[in-house]
Amino acid sequence: MEIHQTGGGIHFTVEHTRNASEEELYASFKNRLHRMLKAGTTLVECKTGYGLNLETEVKMLKVIERAHRELDIGISSTYCGAHAVPKGKTAEEAADEIIAYHLPKLKEMMLNGEVHIDNIDVFYEKGVFEQKPTKEILKAGKNCGLQINFHGDEFYPMNSAELGTELGALAISHLEEITDEGIAAMAAAKCCGVLLPTTAYILRLKHPRARDMLDAGMIIALGSDFNPNAYCFSMAIVMHMACVNMKMTMNEALAAATINAAFSLGKSDMHGSLEVGKQGDLIILSSPRWEHLIYQYGCHHELIKYVITKGKVVYENEGITGY
Repeated sequence: MEIHQTGGGIHFTVEHTRNASEEELYASFKNRLHRMLKAGTTLVECKTGYGLNLETEVKMLKVIERAHRELDIGISSTYCGAHAVPKGKTAEEAADEIIAYHLPKLKEMMLNGEVHIDNIDVFYEKGVFEQKPTKEILKAGKNCGLQINFHGDEFYPMNSAELGTELGALAISHLEEITDEGIAAMAAAKCCGVLLPTTAYILRLKHPRARDMLDAGMIIALGSDFNPNAYCFSMAIVMHMACVNMKMTMNEALAAATINAAFSLGKSDMHGSLEVGKQGDLIILSSPRWEHLIYQYGCHHELIKYVITKGKVVYENEGITGY
């Protein structure tokens, strides 16, 4: 947070994103999505949040939409215009702008078929967007038909779970500082907790209390939190870290990275498991047991032989040297 408050972190990336052309953004985005696909990911949540003004947020959404139409990987699009407070504004001013200008424009674009947006996110954190502006933005997004899926309780306990369940949030991510009461509230509401072991590792935070959450009956998903701070393409690494650092079993980690991850995006009706009537997304491994995908630490490109989406082979690894 110290880096963020001095103008680095998110604001550094915002400056570069604003200066990049749509074509430049798409070229780098396409490359990263292809690397994720090769690592076995067939459905990915893609967020904006590095524009903070309407022009750049729309530019990012157009890039995401192009990838959704042109590439083999599945995409869930998230508007995160409240990822940080823009320089020169207060959180309240930024919230007012998002509600009065951003969301109406995005709703118009969705109705015209220019973009598809599934979720709305806010960085709900002390010194960023606190409770009042966060609640106002999330409610306005929900009124536009977006699912609520936001950052919460990462650095400070903010009662994010209580806020999320009050608003009918589908999911809340991070949750390093969630309280016992928050865990109980999310479990009762079937609000999914998206845990991000890469972020806790990189920022040297305490790890989310996965065991307490699971024991309370809470739904847990896993994510890579891929961003300039946590540059991880591999969900296999994420599952490994969840088992080692958060004491999840391999079966729990697999479910959290597949069916529960799809649930966190409102897409478990068609994604996340192999069932009749669902989309045929799967990977085929070159290993004696599936557990090697989690057990092995690194070099997962040597395990993944095929990646299949919608029943079609979209990646074949011809360089496998054998288990």
